Amino acid sequence: MKHFAMIAAATAAFAATTPADAYELQSTFGLNVPSLGESPKNFARMVSEMTGGEVKINVHGAGDFVPPYEVFGAVSSGALDMGFDWAGYWSQQIPVANLVGSMPFGPSPDVAMGWMFHGGGKEIIQKAYDPFNVQFVPCHLVVSEAGGWFNKEINTVEDFQGLNMRIAGLGGLTLAKLGANTQTVPAGEIYLSLETGRLDAAEFSAPSLDVGMGFQRVSEYYYFPGWHQPMSWDSIIVNKAVWEDLGEENQSIIEDACRANVTFNLADQINAQGPAIAQIREAGTEIRRFPDEVLADLRETANVVLDEQAAKDPIFAEALASLRVYMDGVGEWTSLQMLPAAE
Repeated sequence: MKHFAMIAAATAAFAATTPADAYELQSTFGLNVPSLGESPKNFARMVSEMTGGEVKINVHGAGDFVPPYEVFGAVSSGALDMGFDWAGYWSQQIPVANLVGSMPFGPSPDVAMGWMFHGGGKEIIQKAYDPFNVQFVPCHLVVSEAGGWFNKEINTVEDFQGLNMRIAGLGGLTLAKLGANTQTVPAGEIYLSLETGRLDAAEFSAPSLDVGMGFQRVSEYYYFPGWHQPMSWDSIIVNKAVWEDLGEENQSIIEDACRANVTFNLADQINAQGPAIAQIREAGTEIRRFPDEVLADLRETANVVLDEQAAKDPIFAEALASLRVYMDGVGEWTSLQMLPAAE
């Protein structure tokens, strides 16, 4: 209740300088975070332009109204109109959000987009959000992440035993099963945790986002691939009463703006990876790939974790089965189109 009172006070303060009919959106990320900070602002700008200024959305950064991990609860209760998030943050309330946020050895970004918008994914996910009075709008698709920053070499899966690592979602459950001490540390605390040795390793995102966080200054190794998160969805979440108040036309505009936002950010992220990797290497961090044997063991353990989670939650099970079938269905297309490696 204290946080909701803070929201009310802060919203009143904003009322003097913003239109009375503007909607308030808080991100789970700081607005200065590369890509993720700009994304909700880009979305809000497009919505305003597409509605001729009828729908105005004021975008706020992490902590402006509530702590980052309380955004979902604030939107659910109606204390906040909207939020921008990484879906996996809400896995305690919504288990299937973990699958949307971080499916180990899951689909590539293009396949994930096909499943979400045309393969029934969004409809399945919305069923899990409905009891919480929240509308789920996929709005930012993060490209394949790196495997993480390490101050210890990884040559076998046994090297994960006792490792203190910041890793979220289903990838974290996978490494915990292999003996790692996994933690969910807010983005703003990762650097210091690596610098002081509280963490031996950490994953955050793709190189273009990671480099802006400065992790190359406090890490010896940067491992690939991002087996734990080949793609991940960030979303706009909207209180259901607000969603209904928007009306069908504006709802459609918000969904269209989010699809445009996904497209813009995918192109922007792909364009940024090469220079980011070069910058990381120049800083002295050694860039490596996990050995194939390690990846094979990780895949086997991850499948066990996925099946265990499916056994606990029917919507998770439905989404996992649907996504596996979809991946298999488009898999032949991918195989047929595969070109030989360059000499």
